[in-house]
Amino acid sequence: MTTVPRVSANELSNLAEQAQPEEEPLPRTTTLVIDTVEYEWWLLRWSDNSIVCQVIVEHEGMPTNNEILQDCGQAVYAEWQSTTACTFPPDEMGNVPQCPGLYFMFISSGAVQKSIEVELPPPSVEVSLSGCDPSFPENRCAVIPNLLLTGIEPLPNERIIEIHAIVNGIEYICYDSVCEVPLDVTPITGQEIQFWAISSFGDSSDQFTAQVRVIESGVSASPGYYVDVLSSQWSGRDIATCAQTWGAFPPVGGPPLWLTTPEVPELLASDIPYYFLAGRLIAQGLVDASQCPGGGLLPNGYADECGLEKALPAVLEWQNQFDIRIIEVARETGVPAQLLKNLFAQESQFWPGVFNSEHLGLGHITPKGVEVVLLWNPSFFQQFCPLVLDEGVCSNGYAQLDPAYQAILRGALASKARTDCLDCPAGIDLTSANASIDLFAQTLLANCEQVAQEVFNATKSTPGVVSDYEDLWKFTLANYHAGPGCLSYALYTSWNRGRILDWEAVSQNFTPVCQGVVFYVDQIAK
Repeated sequence: MTTVPRVSANELSNLAEQAQPEEEPLPRTTTLVIDTVEYEWWLLRWSDNSIVCQVIVEHEGMPTNNEILQDCGQAVYAEWQSTTACTFPPDEMGNVPQCPGLYFMFISSGAVQKSIEVELPPPSVEVSLSGCDPSFPENRCAVIPNLLLTGIEPLPNERIIEIHAIVNGIEYICYDSVCEVPLDVTPITGQEIQFWAISSFGDSSDQFTAQVRVIESGVSASPGYYVDVLSSQWSGRDIATCAQTWGAFPPVGGPPLWLTTPEVPELLASDIPYYFLAGRLIAQGLVDASQCPGGGLLPNGYADECGLEKALPAVLEWQNQFDIRIIEVARETGVPAQLLKNLFAQESQFWPGVFNSEHLGLGHITPKGVEVVLLWNPSFFQQFCPLVLDEGVCSNGYAQLDPAYQAILRGALASKARTDCLDCPAGIDLTSANASIDLFAQTLLANCEQVAQEVFNATKSTPGVVSDYEDLWKFTLANYHAGPGCLSYALYTSWNRGRILDWEAVSQNFTPVCQGVVFYVDQIAK
């Protein structure tokens, strides 16, 4: 595994201009011969039994609407759709000339062999680090590692014969399936590295990129380097959640506390005297505040000072009972545990019962919020949809579903956040409340994807180029709470006024009806 520096990017360009055009590489396809059964149907006209169309299918039963449309065309398909059942009796020849329209007749079936051309997977390259295996959130190495590029050739009897990389305008070539490329300290914004592989098949992989950042720790007593890599081909340890989606490096040395996940639940524990939660505990009979004037409750359902004093031990216990599951979900999804807990505190004060008939669960998700996760979290959609609808119906994604199917999915998903239970203590199913935490994490991931698109729409730039990791999370919280209409307007306005897209600027450009989200985000992100 030898890294061979060749020529600069300018020299490469000059050589490319002088080179003769290369032959097109062989297509990555193969032909499969399969055995199947074909069924022949004729579409005939009632008036004279003339053949209008022939339809060949590979399944028992009548042709489907799509098969009729494909084989017969739009005009014949429309006539078939408008044909009503024939109620006239046949004549002595068995014909029914009085009936308008068309009818199907099964003709025959038989075994056949079909040749199918199948595209084969292309070569690829995975990227990781050699000499250090940094772990999130600090991503610290004692020495500067090398970038490790590993070629992947999925075809049997073929192999990767070269790996190429361009760093700072210099091309490196390894005549092997594995290549180590030396790194150096980079600017705070990182540097782009391009890389690709050559296969013995005669073709090459796509050209991939990695954004690499190497920053000195600045601590003389314990020297080292903070190393971050953003690439679709990354195969090392997990990176900061949504960093790849946004193309944004996390803060050097790790994110702030509100974007972290503690090792143990005790470090996630809180002791905040929530008045709304205290009021719910009193109203549901979990706390006796009968000695307080008015039963310890204000007209709006919140606890008064006396009620809070009576309920405080229960309030502290209640707000921390979900911590174990929050940390589990954080490790499964990458959504920071402290972020989830802070969000639940702002949305519901950890009371997961229905609020205002539409806001459900610990995170007060709404029907629109449910739709966001179905639209913008495709991996979640692919797992959830077949649990409710036929797998074939789900295959084209949520946006392509019939509105009736979309409504069924929204209702089924919203029910996962509903925790009301008439037979449960305090009317709350705590098992369902814990189970719903994953839904809220998946919803935040969906909002992260949607925010990436909104920022690009406003700036025509990669989000990480025009904003930073922390502020992009703040935009995501605003999107979750106030919706994309509020956030998109603030993003467009801020960018058009001063080409600035940080939270300080964006927070000043929400419309009056959306301004409440600023306090909401600031409370979570502290």
